[in-house]
This record gives sequence, structure tokens and C-alpha cells, in this order.
Amino acid sequence: MLKCLRCFLFVPFLVFSFSPVPLRAFEPSLEDRALLNKIEKDTFQYFARFSDKITGLTKDSSRAGSPSSVAATGFALAAYAIGGSRGWIAPDYAYARIVTTLQTLRHKATHQNGFFYHFLDVRTGNRVWGSEASSIDTALAVAGALLAARYYPGTEAEKLAREIYERVNWKWMMNHSDFICMGWTPESNFLPYYWDSYNELMLLVALAVGSPTFPAPPSAWERWLRPEGDYNGHKVIYASTGSLFTYQFSHAYIDFRKLEDQGINFFENSREATLANRDYSMSFSGQYKGYSGSSWGLSASVGPGGYKAYGGKPGGGLQDGTIAPYAVLSSLVFTPELSIQAARFFYDHYQKELYGNFGFKDAFNLDKQWWAEEYLGIDQGITLLMLENYLNDGIVWRKFMELPAIKKWITLTGLKRQSASTTKN
Repeated sequence: MLKCLRCFLFVPFLVFSFSPVPLRAFEPSLEDRALLNKIEKDTFQYFARFSDKITGLTKDSSRAGSPSSVAATGFALAAYAIGGSRGWIAPDYAYARIVTTLQTLRHKATHQNGFFYHFLDVRTGNRVWGSEASSIDTALAVAGALLAARYYPGTEAEKLAREIYERVNWKWMMNHSDFICMGWTPESNFLPYYWDSYNELMLLVALAVGSPTFPAPPSAWERWLRPEGDYNGHKVIYASTGSLFTYQFSHAYIDFRKLEDQGINFFENSREATLANRDYSMSFSGQYKGYSGSSWGLSASVGPGGYKAYGGKPGGGLQDGTIAPYAVLSSLVFTPELSIQAARFFYDHYQKELYGNFGFKDAFNLDKQWWAEEYLGIDQGITLLMLENYLNDGIVWRKFMELPAIKKWITLTGLKRQSASTTKN
């Protein structure tokens, strides 16, 4: 079961370049900053509440009976480190939770050549739902582990995180191809889908190329397609679904602001994709009640008809009036003023239906009078990390970019460092 709908299509490759726009200075009001801090702290509580106290594995969603998602567990590792540094939980307790989780991932959770299965039993760490050994979900788990370790250098946490990372055989997951496969199952072996075109793959490939043990070749970075599209004047290297999460996940950890890839600045690309997504939502404002300049955000989420890869243009453009607040909050570093405006609108107008003990619930649809009752771990995770980057001077970026693996990836792929302004968003 591929819940995140990450099977992407080939699209024609068109070369173009961005002229990076200087990062725009914007200072939120004290009231808005207080709201953002509240949202981040409340969002953190998801991981405190829905991570098993024995194994540390984190539930995929708040729904009863949900298994663990290894990607959500990776976000939990990052969340505990952030929570401890912020004083939301005692630092010693945060460290203990991190070590417990890392020990489970290192010694107990089932894996294939270092790749964890997408969904695991919360109590045993065994594979469930016939899920695949997932390359992207493993990358998200590894990223969370490596980030958490950066908060506790020279400790058992750092040792365990390094061992988990070094065990991953990225070459094996390439299956003698030019790209990294999306996954493997004991029943069918390698899936027929590969990370061959722009989406959330950048973090995955960066960790693969930077691996000290079983690295993917630099060509695994160079060869994936960078398709160009345009919506309402916004030129974007786009993902096939147009879902906002595809422009966010890699950016939670990697600071692309000063990196240039084949003439492309992917931070600016995500800014343009966010603006295009907002414009696309607004283009249906006369048709759906929920869309407006202050109410937008199309990304993969639960909806009235189940989980769907909602998104804007360029890309699939799937929408039915369903809005995901996490999509707006996770774009905060790209469009701070617009994202804060939307977050304030959601909170002020829909707090009773949409906001709970763990922050914003996953999505809503006014036309169908539908409000999600659940939270999704990966959506909570990306929200928390992006809020932390915005509110705490890019601390996640700063810690992650110092990893030897990330420095190696930058060097081997020939990414250019720009001298653009580092003015805070």
C-alpha cells in the first residue's frame, strides 16, 4: 500500500534557469509570532502522544489502530530534539526517547539491506500491511536520526544514527539502473517505479550520494528529470501531482537558498510553486466556498473521499475544495506573509472544528461540510520542522548542512554555492 501516492510520471525535459530573487524580509507581529509558536508546540505534542513508550515508533496517524510509519518516526526523532532544545520537555527525557527509538530502528525494526518497511507494528517493529521496503520513507527516517544526533554530538544517539545510515545499501536499491527504486517487497522484489523526475526525491538522493558506505553515484542526482511548467506567470520545475509537500519535504532539512543546480535555485522554485498553488486555489474561489486569498493549500491529505494527492498547477491540479492547513504552514519559509495570513485565518475562523490538542487537523472542505478528525504523522512532522526553521533562525538547516554526507553530496554533484543574501524570510 503506497499511501503517499508517490508514483510519478515521466514528463518532457526542458532546460531553464532561475535568477534567484533576494530573500524577502518580513517580520510577523508579536501576536502572529505567538500563534506560530503555539502551533509548533501543539504540533510537537503529536509525537509525544502517538509514539510508543517502549519502542519509540510513531503512529502513521491519530486514528485508532494505526500502525507506525517509519517516516513519521523519523520526524519524531527530529521533534524530540527540537522539543528538548525548546524546553517543551526535559532535555534528558528528550535524549532518552531518541535513544530508545534509535535502538529500535537499529536492532529491532525489520528492514531489507537497511531499508525500513513503510509501515511497522508499533509494538514489535515488524512489517505490516504488506508494505514495501521504502526508499523515501527510509530517507526521512535517516534524516530525522541524523538531525537528532546533531543535537547530542559524541553520544550513543550519534553512534546509533550513524550505524543506521551506514547500513543502508543505496546501490542495491538502484537495481542496476540510473535511478533509485521507490521500494522492494519480498513477494514482488523491486517495484516498477523509480525516482526519475522532480518531487520530494532531493533529500533521498542527497543522502544516497553522500553515503560513506554504499553510495549512489553522482549521476543519480544529475539524471533525474527537471520538467518546466508555468502557471499564471510562475515558472516551476514541477512534480507530476503538483502537491505542495513535494516542494517542502527536502527543504525541511536541506538549505537550498544558496545552492544552484544546473542553473536552478530550488528554494526559489518552491516559492514559485507555492505562489502558483495559491493562485490555482483562488481560480476556483467562485466555485468552492473554501478558497480565497487567505484560505488555500493543495497537498496530499485526507479528504471527504479518502486520502488523495491534491495539488495545483503546473502538475496534476487535483482539487475538490479540500484544503490542507499543513501545506500552508510548511510553506512558511517560502511565503511567510501569505502563509501567516492563512494560518491566522484558519485559526480565527475554524478553530473549533479544525484545531485540537495537536495543532491543526489534516484538512477540511467547506462545500461538503467535512472536517478531518485525524492528524497524519508526516504532515505534523513537516509542519513542525518548517516552523522551527522559520522561528529559530534556520537551526534545522544549520545543523543538517554541517553533516559530512551533505557536504560530500554538494561536492560530488558540483552544486554551486551562491553569494545571495541570507536575510531572514
